[in-house]
Amino acid sequence: MSDFPSVTPKALVKILQKKGYQLDRSKGSHQIYWHPISKQRVIVPMHCKDIPTGTLFEIIKQAGINKDEL
Repeated sequence: MSDFPSVTPKALVKILQKKGYQLDRSKGSHQIYWHPISKQRVIVPMHCKDIPTGTLFEIIKQAGINKDEL
């Protein structure tokens, strides 16, 4: 997992939106995105720093995004 690029929350949101995810709601510093066709939800922490590697791995796994798309 160490070869994952560092990604900011804003960059991850852009990738999710390109994949068809839409902002469902926001609670505190987390935004919940959902895909209208697959009905999947993904939670993105909107902190000021890069997303930790383990968290990023789980988010892209849930969203069905390849590592190459980052």
